[in-house]
Amino acid sequence: MADYSKLQQVRQWTAENHVDVTYVSNFHTISYLTGFESNPYERTLALLIFADAEPFMFAPALEVEAIKEMGWPYKVFGYLDHEDPYALIADHVRATLTDPKTWAVEGDNLTIDRFKGIQKQFPAANFDHNLSPYIQKLRLVKTADELEKLNVAGEWADFAFEHGFAAVKAGRTEQQIAAELQYALMQKGIMEMSFGTLVQAGEHAANPHGATNETQVKPNELVLFDLGVMYKGYASDASRTIAYGQPTAKQKEIYDVCLEAQLTAQAAVKPGMAAEDVDKLARDVITKAGYGEYFIHRLGHGIGQTDHEFPSIMAGNHMPLVEGMCFSIEPGIYIPGVAGVRIEDCGVVTKEGFKPFTHLSKDLKILDL
Repeated sequence: MADYSKLQQVRQWTAENHVDVTYVSNFHTISYLTGFESNPYERTLALLIFADAEPFMFAPALEVEAIKEMGWPYKVFGYLDHEDPYALIADHVRATLTDPKTWAVEGDNLTIDRFKGIQKQFPAANFDHNLSPYIQKLRLVKTADELEKLNVAGEWADFAFEHGFAAVKAGRTEQQIAAELQYALMQKGIMEMSFGTLVQAGEHAANPHGATNETQVKPNELVLFDLGVMYKGYASDASRTIAYGQPTAKQKEIYDVCLEAQLTAQAAVKPGMAAEDVDKLARDVITKAGYGEYFIHRLGHGIGQTDHEFPSIMAGNHMPLVEGMCFSIEPGIYIPGVAGVRIEDCGVVTKEGFKPFTHLSKDLKILDL
């Protein structure tokens, strides 16, 4: 039996905010509230919630039976590709409320075109209520079931690292290494990465968002891996940096500083601590070592159904950490023309501190040539 407690909480929010219709458009939010997982791409998938009436789902016709088979206990309506989905949604809404005046939408998701499609049907309505901040807070603290999925996703990330490391050889391209680790996952039934796998060798790793490409691995350089998988709708995200052959003294120093920063921040995490203070602890280690200008991103981000979620672990975020909050700790040092190092674990805040989802050793791994 599916758990619709989160859906009921949104229904309560709808009533408390005197909203007539709450229109949920983000397929991740729909999955979170209903258990139905599907990316509609260019088609329209929506969940409509009312304060004093049963919700309904609206989906492409090809998804309707899947929603019913999932056990969705309320109504579901479908549409064909040639039909106007918003005209049909309007008909179904008016069957529940004749003249809904106040709507809430997901401001961080609903596109302008789709918003206009709804607004055209209800030109006199007010759409000023933004559901997104409430959903962010609702998703902030993970349930035991969510944590179990995140832990398993982390285990598969560890598996992927090991296969990726084994694929590192002189002359191999970053793309070939990424392909091998992903193939190893697919053979085990893990078919989806949570984002494009990053393998960056040598100087290329100094570009923190550079895409995996045809760069070949060379002896005596660092290789950065950043990867994650999707497991039952939940993501993992982790980074490790290894040495292929003997690292230079400079490369080793950069690695050691980055690791100290990561471990220092991770060890300090506790409920009640401000998010910005976690960032500062790691940043101070790197700055003191003389590499502050090369740490050019926030320390971390939330994780759950997607690899980047609310909140940001960064300067200026005074939010106190609470038990069940999940996020990454990923300091990085990126020196153009020299090397790039990033070390990352995602984990959960507990009474005892930060409990990571990935457990592969962070001691610098040196591969034989």
